Amino acid sequence: MNTQILENRKRRLRYTFVFTVLAVAFFLIAVININTGNVHITVPNILKIIFTGEGEPTEVNILMKIRLPRIIMAAILGGALSLAGFLLQTFFENPIAGPFVLGISSGAKMLVALVMIFFMSTFGSVSSYILIVAAFAGALLSIGFVLLFARRIRNMATLLVAGIMIGYICNAVTDFVVTFAADSDIVNLHNWSKGSFSGMTWNNVAVAGIVVGITFVICFLMAKPIGAYQLGERYAQSMGVNIKRFRVLLILISSLLAATVTAFAGPISFVGIAVPFLIKRFLNSSKPLVVIPAVFVGGAVFCMLCDLIARVAFSPTELNISTVTSIFGAPVVIFMMLRKKRG
Repeated sequence: MNTQILENRKRRLRYTFVFTVLAVAFFLIAVININTGNVHITVPNILKIIFTGEGEPTEVNILMKIRLPRIIMAAILGGALSLAGFLLQTFFENPIAGPFVLGISSGAKMLVALVMIFFMSTFGSVSSYILIVAAFAGALLSIGFVLLFARRIRNMATLLVAGIMIGYICNAVTDFVVTFAADSDIVNLHNWSKGSFSGMTWNNVAVAGIVVGITFVICFLMAKPIGAYQLGERYAQSMGVNIKRFRVLLILISSLLAATVTAFAGPISFVGIAVPFLIKRFLNSSKPLVVIPAVFVGGAVFCMLCDLIARVAFSPTELNISTVTSIFGAPVVIFMMLRKKRG
């Protein structure tokens, strides 16, 4: 009994430590992000502008129209992408399953590119909601093919390869469409198709915040069924979980999260695989009630850090966000594969 109490206390201390580190990292990276750029804004001025809206006009414009929306968007979309990865890993029971690897991001990218070119050439603009719907449809199209292969292919490694091939096909279609698009449309598509948090507006933040916020709450409420599902389908059924409905909901939520990210920032690689793995390692737990919020905050911190590096590493030239996430995320995935091989 005393051993059990001691173990529970150690577990709580570990959880508290990880969440504290994540919270401190989030705050520090947010402040550094806001304060870094060609125009230096002091912390007192930042607080004054945020809470009162007053300050030097140039600093107010830079902070409120450029830096703050971008930072908040990086946090929202980074959290969404990490959470999507965690849900897909739960669904496929494989730690290497993620939106980018399974071709979900590429499918969303393909349909968004088609819709964006059509609306830009016809109406001159496109709504954020339309982009999310298009990305969601593209994500479902890709995951539909992956699930179709899953019925015939039981080997997870082969299934992942099938997902990668679907991603390549979607990327080829996107490149073909962009090649024959008008010059003005190509300018709009270029940065987005490579992955970037630049050019975000408060309207983008509001739309993404609503979609991701609602999806996160639904996902958090599903923590108990997800925990039961992690212990096997039979156990989940014995706990009253409707497996068919649960699996459909899991796919819809993860696709919507990945689609929202792709609609606004383009395809971003490795975040959905690396962050859930690292968070579960730090927590030493796969318990969804703890992992879900930790994965979301961890994804936010990871993407904010990568966005900061993308902006300042070779300033004034800005790197694509996927370039930076790949540099940090790919070694984690390689380590996972080697570790799994040894296991």
